[in-house]
Amino acid sequence: MRRVLVANRGEIALRIVRAAKALGLETVLAASAADRESVAAREADRVVTLGPAPARASYLDANLVVHAAKATGCDALHPGYGFLSERASLARLCEENGVTFVGPTSASIEAVGDKLAARRLAKAAGVAMTPGSAKLANADEAVAFASEIGFPVVTKASAGGGGRGMVVAHDAKSLAAGFERASVEAKEAFGDGTLYLERYVERARHVEVQVLGLGDGRVLHFGERDCSMQRRYQKMIEEAPASALPDATRTRLHKAAVDLLGSINYRNAGTVEFLYDVERDDFYFMEVNARIQVEHPVSEMITGADLIRLQLEVAAGSPPRLDQRDIVTSGHAIETRILAEDPRRGFLPSPGRITRWRAPQGEGVRLDTAIEEGSLVSPYYDSMIAKLIVHAPDRPRAVARLRGALEAFEVAGIATNIGLLREVTAHPDFLANQLDTRWLESVFLPHYGEPRG
Repeated sequence: MRRVLVANRGEIALRIVRAAKALGLETVLAASAADRESVAAREADRVVTLGPAPARASYLDANLVVHAAKATGCDALHPGYGFLSERASLARLCEENGVTFVGPTSASIEAVGDKLAARRLAKAAGVAMTPGSAKLANADEAVAFASEIGFPVVTKASAGGGGRGMVVAHDAKSLAAGFERASVEAKEAFGDGTLYLERYVERARHVEVQVLGLGDGRVLHFGERDCSMQRRYQKMIEEAPASALPDATRTRLHKAAVDLLGSINYRNAGTVEFLYDVERDDFYFMEVNARIQVEHPVSEMITGADLIRLQLEVAAGSPPRLDQRDIVTSGHAIETRILAEDPRRGFLPSPGRITRWRAPQGEGVRLDTAIEEGSLVSPYYDSMIAKLIVHAPDRPRAVARLRGALEAFEVAGIATNIGLLREVTAHPDFLANQLDTRWLESVFLPHYGEPRG
């Protein structure tokens, strides 16, 4: 491996460019017309234009991306996260064209990328999961199945995640009303409207395990993350480790993730996601994300690993000489996603030019971003503009450090969620770590903006 095409944008593109250059690799950024002048474009050795700003005409066209790699002499391609990162079609095109895909094989992505197929794989590996259906043809089938396993239930898109195609239903009427809407949303997001049902776990926490398959049958884990702070199934704050887990449960969780991906000789980075039932102290398989994830920095902060570098080394056929005993966790890390949106106006996106950017600094504070003062936030892409990550010896001190960093963060020219994050991280429930996946929407947001007495 000598030259890598970076097929992404924003902070993850910049992160990949820097990691590749640190390994002595040449970098080519595949950018849309809107990203030709980005920070990542400045730091890459070369920039190639994929197409116009809309993602479907640039970042989401697998043929364009692989052609860009071939045309610029790249022998490897890193897809980052989002866009085409979990598409088996992109990995297969790379394999067919002699380009090393920095990620799992197309066969592995197919095995776990379809959520129903992943459930079958998890069942075969002996991993616990909630009762669920096969694919459903229509709302009538959904209502019939839900009546068998009992409400509440949640619809899920077989072809993808990120909250697309998800509807929680507590009765037959709400399920019938929401099924078609969920199917249309899944079709628009993934090109496939296939849905299935799972029993919905009330008061659950979202816990996931970061893994790295070395390609020789070994799968290592880098601890777990708690991603329970969500709005509309979109993660907002992530922590590592998941401090609410008893140690025995934590050990079982790690083993389940490693065994599952070990059963398919998984290669490169991935995440196995679970629902943790607080009241029963048990966990259930949700899905596998066959890529690096937005929240991977918290795992890096508690282990000292550079997961992007490890991805590149594994893809190059030079896996690190690591054993599970070499991966030791220390302290507590928290990540918040800084979004260009206005929480007081229904979380409307807030594109525009940033006229002031004063980022927090200091011990234990990390900012992953490609934003600088004067940057233009595009209306064409996801609203995330930065990831603020802190690390401290324990959770209380990590929370204090995070609150201090949020207070020091200054952004002008666009609306952001920084004010919301300041209030969330000051809430007694957050301070006490008394959270679940519905807390933000059911407890905090209904009273957001009200004076606290």
